[in-house]
Amino acid sequence: MPDNLVKSKELKVALEAALEAGKILERHLETDIIKSMKHDKSISVLADGESEEMIKKIIFEAFPEHSILGEETGMTGQESDYVWHVDPLDGTRNFAHGVPFFCVAIALEYKGELRVGVVYNPATRSLFYAEKNKGTYLNDKRIFVSKDGEVHSMITVSRGKKPSDEKLFRELMHDLPIHNSVSIRDFGCAALDLAYVAQGALEADVQLGLNSYDFAAGALLVLEAGGKVTALDGSPWKFPDNHFIASNGIFHDVLVAEVKKQKEKLNHE
Repeated sequence: MPDNLVKSKELKVALEAALEAGKILERHLETDIIKSMKHDKSISVLADGESEEMIKKIIFEAFPEHSILGEETGMTGQESDYVWHVDPLDGTRNFAHGVPFFCVAIALEYKGELRVGVVYNPATRSLFYAEKNKGTYLNDKRIFVSKDGEVHSMITVSRGKKPSDEKLFRELMHDLPIHNSVSIRDFGCAALDLAYVAQGALEADVQLGLNSYDFAAGALLVLEAGGKVTALDGSPWKFPDNHFIASNGIFHDVLVAEVKKQKEKLNHE
């Protein structure tokens, strides 16, 4: 497939929204960032709200009949089979501390099927995007998952707030003995983790209980880059299931077996 992808209107709108939201994040990053705590103890900054409002404005101008599920404002718009999943600032804690590992994540779902996914890190000018059955791109160049096996691989793990997810996360971070040279990381930005799996910079990512807007765009990036996404037990994954393994597919079965082993270990404690 050539690098000059013919973009749909939906993808063009998502790209525009991500880039405009990225400008907002860049502007705030150069100022003193005021942090506040949400009810779930996660950090919020002013840029979150401004970014989401910009994204919603652009999407609703193009598709007034659609719905938007945003991290900051919940579900808005018309009741529709077309739902946009929007994280205006994924990696907020990184952003709040000046760490350049954060992004805007935008995905379009139609009746449970992911159609469009965009992940943009304004700090590095990295614009990832995918459209169903059209491949994954980084700054307009087609990208693919890594062909590396578990030796010297890098795997990320992301988790939600449930105690069971926290426990499994800790087990996987400290006791995932696939190979003694495997590197396990938590970068604090699930959408970028998945984007890097799609790019081939990471070999796999394990998602444990996050919200749909955290992973929707990234999951499509992985799939369209030739990767594999399954439920934790290896069964077929269906959006919006928020417990899954995304990988380059090379040692996916090994990962499934290791995650299963750690879950069984916790069940017997």
